[in-house]
Amino acid sequence: MGRQDSRSVVKKMAREKRRIKKIDNITARQVTFSKRRRGIFKKAGELSVLCDADVALIIFSATGKLFEFSSSRMRDILGRYNLHASNINKVMGLPSPYHQLEDCNLSRLSQEVEDKTKQLRKLRGEDLEGLNLEELQRLEKMLESGLSRVSEKKGEFLMSQISSLEKRGSELADENRRLRERVVTTMEMAKTMALKEAVETESATTNVSSYDSGAPLEDDFSDTSLKLGLPSWE
Repeated sequence: MGRQDSRSVVKKMAREKRRIKKIDNITARQVTFSKRRRGIFKKAGELSVLCDADVALIIFSATGKLFEFSSSRMRDILGRYNLHASNINKVMGLPSPYHQLEDCNLSRLSQEVEDKTKQLRKLRGEDLEGLNLEELQRLEKMLESGLSRVSEKKGEFLMSQISSLEKRGSELADENRRLRERVVTTMEMAKTMALKEAVETESATTNVSSYDSGAPLEDDFSDTSLKLGLPSWE
């Protein structure tokens, strides 16, 4: 009886299924994932060969890493699946997987916009009734940090404006100096030309006066000749 009981206990333990639950140990979980993944890929390959079936498997690990198996091109199999699912949804009047994904993304984006709008209203000092002390303190720190960055950016902008104005002032001073030098040069040239013209005018006047003063000498000489009884040259 003892031997029979022990055999029955062993058979009972062999028939008992192992409880499926998440493995808490990270290392053991990774090892199990690697072994089971290779096993399921092997079974999928065998199914494809034995039954002449197109098989595609996509697995994402807990860390987000992608593993895939396909008996033919994965893109072709997924294209056939999308076409088949789209035809079924059309018959049943259901949206296609593409539209379902778009609706899901739209819903997620709408929720994000709503959350950001609420956060912006709180930063403006609105809708603060439901916040506790910890949330108010966190909001205060966010505002102080934002105000500090705004002040820093404002200071950088003002320094840039001051530097630009100083540069422009220096350029205007240089331009003013060049204009003054040009005005002085022009005035000196004008004085030189005026002096030259005055000298030329005075010289011309002197020549004319000398010519006019020589004419009476000739008349006096004629009168003297007549008085002395000299012959006239006419």
